[in-house]
Amino acid sequence: MEGVMMRNKNAYAVAVRRPDHEIEVKKGTSESIADRHAICQLPIIRGVVSFVESLTVGMKTLSYSSSFYEEEEEPGKTEQFLNRIFGDKTDSVLMGVTMVLSVILAVGIFMALPFVLSNLLRKVISSYTVRTLIEGVIRVAIFLIYILLISRMEDIRRVFMYHGAEHKTINCLEHGEDLTPENVKKYSRFHKRCGTSFMLIVMIVSIVVFLFIRVDNFGLRLLLRLLLVPVVAGISFEFIRLAGKSNSRLVCMLSRPGMALQYFTTKEPDEDMIEVAIASVEGVMDWKSYLEAMRNGELED
Repeated sequence: MEGVMMRNKNAYAVAVRRPDHEIEVKKGTSESIADRHAICQLPIIRGVVSFVESLTVGMKTLSYSSSFYEEEEEPGKTEQFLNRIFGDKTDSVLMGVTMVLSVILAVGIFMALPFVLSNLLRKVISSYTVRTLIEGVIRVAIFLIYILLISRMEDIRRVFMYHGAEHKTINCLEHGEDLTPENVKKYSRFHKRCGTSFMLIVMIVSIVVFLFIRVDNFGLRLLLRLLLVPVVAGISFEFIRLAGKSNSRLVCMLSRPGMALQYFTTKEPDEDMIEVAIASVEGVMDWKSYLEAMRNGELED
């Protein structure tokens, strides 16, 4: 809320525009289990690990940013009860429960529901391949409708504006220009490594993966779909990773659906938002040294 979170390797920073209009920056570290376990660095697996770790850090920083805008009021009975049980860990417990419920709802709405709806056509359409394609279309349609609906909410619109500020700032940095509001304004609000692009790629990849599930039992087909969600996410991560590094025509063409989605999930930011995005970058890296190394050809791939 009213902020931007940036990550650079194991470091992250969240910059928030406080109600008094000052920018607050909180820095932190998030050690990846991939640094301790080589198996977590393997293709596909590293995508699953990255997704879970990003979700955890994201929920933590979301909780931090929202704390600036919580109304001063007496805690309710439920909150008092939880405080008696968990004490200082109440916020962490609530964040964990929220994250688990969010994942369950997302899987249920975007994975299980399209499968159930497409299965209702079984008596009309005998071809499993056709039904799987219809399932994929339903999944994408639900996702797009969801994005369109939430984009009409004022708070979410501001989130999307900050999202645009994030992309424009990264684009400016990757093009080797100093991070000033004037420079950042010139760049695109679209970026190939965007998380919403990742979500759309997940849905497209799921169509291909689910075509290989050839079992008759309804319950088993649904269970296999749910179990394969991490695999789908891992494959999608590898594509987004490739898209961020490659400028080939094929990769650019395959990236277009995700880029097009950013017309809805990013909005043009104002200068105050750009300043917040720049502050979040400064929280995780010395961008001036980075640009100097870039200009001198000293950066590694």
